[in-house]
Amino acid sequence: MVIVKAEHLVKHYGNLCAVDDISFEITKGECFGFLGPNGAGKTTAMGIVYCFMPPTSGRVTVFGLDVTEQPSRIKSRIGVMPQDDNLDPDLSVLQNLIVYARYFDIPRRTSEPHAWKLLDFVELRDKAQVNIKSLSGGMKRRLLLGRALLNDPELLIMDEPTVGLDPHSRRSVWENLAHLKAQDTTIILTTHYIEEAERICDRVAIMDSGKIVETGTPADLMSRYGGSLEDVYLKLTGKRLREEIA
Repeated sequence: MVIVKAEHLVKHYGNLCAVDDISFEITKGECFGFLGPNGAGKTTAMGIVYCFMPPTSGRVTVFGLDVTEQPSRIKSRIGVMPQDDNLDPDLSVLQNLIVYARYFDIPRRTSEPHAWKLLDFVELRDKAQVNIKSLSGGMKRRLLLGRALLNDPELLIMDEPTVGLDPHSRRSVWENLAHLKAQDTTIILTTHYIEEAERICDRVAIMDSGKIVETGTPADLMSRYGGSLEDVYLKLTGKRLREEIA
């Protein structure tokens, strides 16, 4: 079953073409990754998928619904983990989840017990009453993941989920994602970490300068082009991504 379908997607910002005629499909239960450096067009493509911005041209459907015609219906069924920290700094960890649940019209009698379960999932129960300002970067990323799961989304979209994290925090997020994959959650993520794409993604779209250069499973790409996934990216784009995190 196809969950997301993009056909000849284009996005312009003035004279800049951020996304340049890309097409892709993502199926139910798949973890699909966009791999590329900052400026490759990954975040823009994802912003269109979760109805944050309209495309300049082309068509994108999510659950068979057009992103420009039925954004509200799509948003109610997806969870988004943004690259930037947009947690409310004046609220506690638990309050951030309960207040966010209001956007989905989830009553407190439902949202609060669910929030506690999510805090267990992201290993932040002991921080429930702590103010957001006291959290480490890794804790904030895990809380953003928990928040994205509040409405039990059918599709989880994650923009650079482990950017800026230390190796231990990065692996903690990977473990959370592995658990979600085991539950057949459909996941889309953007990343510039080779190791993250190789470990987490079922399929990878290699992006450069707004274009999808190649798509395939990490194993298939490495078999076809030889070498590591980092070598594949270099062969296809002539560029290197950041070094893998040990």
